[in-house]
Amino acid sequence: MFTIQTRNKISATGLAALTPDAYTVADAHDNPDAIIVRSASLHDDTFGTKLLAVARAGAGVNNIPIDRASKAGIAVFNTPGANANAVKELVICALFLSARKITAGAAWALGLKGEGANVGKLVEKGKGDFGGGEIAGKTLGVVGLGAIGALTANAASALGMRVAGYDPYISVQGALRLDPAVSLTDDLNSLFATSDYISLHLPLTDATRGLINAQSLAVCKEAVRIINFARGELVDSADVLDALETGKVAAYVTDFPTDAQLSAPGVTALPHLGASTEESEENCAVMASRELKDYLEQGIVTNSVNLPDAKLPPKTCPRICVVHEAIDGLVAQITTAVGVHAANLFSAEKKGVGYTVVDVSEHVDTAAIAGIPGVRRVRVI
Repeated sequence: MFTIQTRNKISATGLAALTPDAYTVADAHDNPDAIIVRSASLHDDTFGTKLLAVARAGAGVNNIPIDRASKAGIAVFNTPGANANAVKELVICALFLSARKITAGAAWALGLKGEGANVGKLVEKGKGDFGGGEIAGKTLGVVGLGAIGALTANAASALGMRVAGYDPYISVQGALRLDPAVSLTDDLNSLFATSDYISLHLPLTDATRGLINAQSLAVCKEAVRIINFARGELVDSADVLDALETGKVAAYVTDFPTDAQLSAPGVTALPHLGASTEESEENCAVMASRELKDYLEQGIVTNSVNLPDAKLPPKTCPRICVVHEAIDGLVAQITTAVGVHAANLFSAEKKGVGYTVVDVSEHVDTAAIAGIPGVRRVRVI
């Protein structure tokens, strides 16, 4: 029986794969076998000795201490693409919010409450303060063409926008997902210089932190509109606020507002609603549950951010799963410790972490494997 701790409200439908005959799922487990989390931070958590895996019901894993998990031999999973449509739809909404003063106009209209029969006349008189433009025929620059970025690019193209995409890591499959009308560029400054709207869809790393700053904004068109539904820190907040004051930036729509942004004219701040749909939450929970089930029961690894993918055949005999450092000769030491009982072998590595799986015909004492320098976790399924 496996114990699963939920760290946030997780869709009950999504958890259906974790059946009661093999799993107990609750938010109160002190030393669980696995954790499913959405936005709660685990950085201050002390991982229990039993913990084998953490699954993030979403794409970003900034709330999980990946390095610490890897050193403890804990697999970390995410659910890329499960919430992509939900975020894409909100990004398209953000395009309209940035093009026209919709939120300001709606707030102004609320202030007419109590004017009675005069409301109609006041609306006609005041609407001129809330004009805007249309997105059709404008250029959208999409920075990052993963699941969400690609869907956004295609949807914007279907709405009549010219779309340019930038992603130095795009795969062949990713490129094939794009509408043929979407143009690709390997020059980020060129994208900045030609875009009326810029939408960010890339992970937060040391290289991408503050990507939108005074220097990059200087390259942009006047009155550019910035949309950020990826990570707040991709944008230098002070530089964008300065650019809003000068008119260099006409609008900034973000799902990750700061205190200073909340009071700034031209900022439309949303409370991290990107993936907050019933469908998205269910899709993410379904994917996370299946990833954990496969890993806990079979040793299969899919969508892990710190372990290599492991597509394994169905388990028909005892299976030894080893998480270890990617050290030359270590796998040979594992197979030597297993000896003649090895039936099947899988081994791969990712970002300095190795994962070796050995099916065995007879019982093997795993103490010898656990004692090999560089081995972080050994379990028998």
